[in-house]
Amino acid sequence: MNTEFLDLLAHKYDSEEKVVTEIINLEAILNLPKGTEHFVSDLHGEYHAFQHVLRNGSGRVKEKIKDLFQDELSDTELNEFATLVYYPEEKLKLIRDKCGNKQELHQWYKETIDHMIKLISYASSKYTRTKLRKALPEQFVYILEELLYKTDESTNKKQYYTKIVQQIISLGQADKLITGLAYTTQRLVVDHLHVVGDIYDRGPEPDKIMDTLIHYHSVDIQWGNHDVLWIGAFAGSKVCLANIIRICARYDNLSIIEDVYGINLIPLLNLAEKYYEDNPAFRPKSLSDKKKSDQELLQITKMHQAIAMIQFKLEMPIIKRRPYFNMSERLLLEKIDYDKNEIKTNGKTYQLENTCFTTINPEQPGELLEEEEQVMNKLLFYVQHSEKLARHMNFLMKKGSLYLKYNGNLLIHGCIPIDENGNMEKMVIENNTYSGRELLDIFEHYLRHSFAHPEEIDDLATDMVWYLWTGEYSSLFGKRAMTTFERYFIKDKETHEEIKNPYFHLREKEENCRKILAEFNLNPDEGHIINGHTPVREIKGENPIKANGKMIVIDGGFSKAYQSKTGIAGYTLLYNSCGIQLVAHEKFNSKKDVLLKGSDVLSVKRLVEKELESKKVLETNVGERLLQEISVLKSLLEYRYISLDQSLQTNG
Repeated sequence: MNTEFLDLLAHKYDSEEKVVTEIINLEAILNLPKGTEHFVSDLHGEYHAFQHVLRNGSGRVKEKIKDLFQDELSDTELNEFATLVYYPEEKLKLIRDKCGNKQELHQWYKETIDHMIKLISYASSKYTRTKLRKALPEQFVYILEELLYKTDESTNKKQYYTKIVQQIISLGQADKLITGLAYTTQRLVVDHLHVVGDIYDRGPEPDKIMDTLIHYHSVDIQWGNHDVLWIGAFAGSKVCLANIIRICARYDNLSIIEDVYGINLIPLLNLAEKYYEDNPAFRPKSLSDKKKSDQELLQITKMHQAIAMIQFKLEMPIIKRRPYFNMSERLLLEKIDYDKNEIKTNGKTYQLENTCFTTINPEQPGELLEEEEQVMNKLLFYVQHSEKLARHMNFLMKKGSLYLKYNGNLLIHGCIPIDENGNMEKMVIENNTYSGRELLDIFEHYLRHSFAHPEEIDDLATDMVWYLWTGEYSSLFGKRAMTTFERYFIKDKETHEEIKNPYFHLREKEENCRKILAEFNLNPDEGHIINGHTPVREIKGENPIKANGKMIVIDGGFSKAYQSKTGIAGYTLLYNSCGIQLVAHEKFNSKKDVLLKGSDVLSVKRLVEKELESKKVLETNVGERLLQEISVLKSLLEYRYISLDQSLQTNG
């Protein structure tokens, strides 16, 4: 081992006793039960539904409360207490308003603080005191440790503990303490959060989800196709940027662009007003209760057309300069007979409807007008100079990856491109052939390069980010082609179909999932593949648990746009020392509903797999890291302190 590194480490552990103590501590932690992992996917801007799932730990908080107090509290009281843990500030206000007098309120404070302390003690049973201390509200750490680790309560120190609680209440600190303990409980029931892709698009508040994740205690992200679109736009891809604005216009979500990230859309609006009229195919799909005026809807409709046509034009030079993307059939603007208003594609001729081709030169359909070019330059400048967007995209890159191997499982948003025989699809990029894990690794390499070099325009890395959004062998898209153009302009729905990669039906078979796990050097006997991306239509009897439990799909419809198809409002997954559970969620209406009715928007929990023996930290990714730390500390011990003792003995 590098002696310079060991000398540097010795500044932190400057005595043999400190090294030995840390080794003992880490060895002991290895034998604790593994913490609970919480998996969510396809949040699509649904901040309030996500917040509720995060606060209740997909039912873990309620489980802990029932375990402790089911013989002590009624069902109504259990629900009231659980709601207090989820939304402490709001629930405390309701309690204060409800209590008839000060004495009644103080008695409630006393009982609730006692319940909270018991709950914290129970929820922290897997953790060291050091880890618990870090989770406690900072201003109350000292007195909470006294209450958590009570001794001699029945005799010498009973009045001491009683006085602590009395003083908290009399000094007006009870609300702050209860609130702090509620958030500590939320943190303790989930050790680590996995977001398996698609934070952005469709829903109204992806920025608030990002702010929540930035402050979450332990999280990783597997990028979804919509997340990569935003990363690509920030990295300098104009075609990714055009896609973002088009999707936001389509779902009446332009406020994300303008109000949240401060990107000025006036240049686009001016262009749209000049060239476009009303068009039924481009009217926004609003999922919000807030109604817009006819004038506002008309403006969005015009902007929607303007940015869609810019997008179709921007795609064409990429397709032509990257023939190995194999997308020449998507050069649709060149396949149009503009006099007859017809298009020939896939060997058939179709009549076009709701067209908006006023900015297209039939001789050079992929050429941007000078005005369109100026608009995109301005929009890209605004995007790359948005401080808030920069903060969110940097966090996505820091915590994100295309796939993750974690505790024996493979987490990936979309798919592993395979053929009908279950073999890894091969893609040639710049005369090199990639497949399976290598293909995903090269995709991620180009994505990170593009993000690190936003000044490089029209380079392979930037083009590859767009390919991840829409390419045939993209692990995030997983379809033969994206038929956006057809859905706007061709009535015949056979042209709208997006043919999925064979992965999506072959993942039903255990042998294929085992092959994929082996490709990523994971144990096929123990590992699972955890997917998002494709909504599970539970309403039609589709099972999210596939291939004898080797495949778990957790996109069940967080996005309101999908809930009519799925019949539920999302799946989440819990993996603790005892096994894996899938949780289905009913539609989340509002926080007010939870506060007043105690509704918890959980439905059925399904056991995916039960551990025969409780899994320990030793068997996890964290355990692997701790073993490495122990090895380094033992090297330090031998290098600095044992060798020093031997030297002293020799000289003596």
